Amino acid sequence: MMYDQDKVDEAVLALLTLTSHQSDGVTRAWKGQAWEVMDRLFEKGWIADPKGKAKSVILTDKGEALSQELFSALFGR
Repeated sequence: MMYDQDKVDEAVLALLTLTSHQSDGVTRAWKGQAWEVMDRLFEKGWIADPKGKAKSVILTDKGEALSQELFSALFGR
């Protein structure tokens, strides 16, 4: 199926808000999404490198702000 990868990336980034939490001064979120999407989020500078054994990923400052903005736009009332 053909789909808009940018829209998927934005939706996944928005959903990371649901599992995000502060830890040691950084925002982390569970990385239980498709690896190819997580790699694209990393390439866009929205998250730190998702590769590794950690079950969470660090959102960059830009990614955290955009995640909250997108979550509000896509799912807010």
